[in-house]
Amino acid sequence: MYRLREILAHRERDLILDNNLKQSAVLVPLFKKDHDYDILFIKRAENLTYHKGEVSFPGGARENNEDLKDTALRESYEEIGLKPKDVDVLGVLDDIKTISSSFIVTSFVGIIPYPYNFLINKKEVQRIISVPLSFFIDNSDTVVWNYKGDTIWGGTAFILKNFLSILEEYKIEIEEF
Repeated sequence: MYRLREILAHRERDLILDNNLKQSAVLVPLFKKDHDYDILFIKRAENLTYHKGEVSFPGGARENNEDLKDTALRESYEEIGLKPKDVDVLGVLDDIKTISSSFIVTSFVGIIPYPYNFLINKKEVQRIISVPLSFFIDNSDTVVWNYKGDTIWGGTAFILKNFLSILEEYKIEIEEF
């Protein structure tokens, strides 16, 4: 964990500055399960305005001028009941821009406890999905993943690809988290 935290803190990340786009933030939650790390995703509810039914990271739009890390943590709590005090935020990834909804998304990587008593907000989330990080590392030559019938694509895939490229560039092994 220490090495990834240090790398995320000291690397120059890509920022998108555009006042015509809405700011949002997501959490890329990692948790240790058995001998591997898993990444937690949500399947968004079908009735939402943006990205309905898609697999994504917990998160959402920035309110007022709140800190983007606070946005990611607040939205994670609202969507799946993940308490901010239970998240060890390691750092931030590059910003991405969503094409269909005109958002700038800032992504925060965090370690969460496992097992955890999630409280799913059914108005926003259909279900929680966890995928072993090794699945993505073993299949890193794509930008669309299908895991047990769930497709991970679009902005979520670009965030994931950014995270995987950092692991690869700095030669971080899963055990080093």
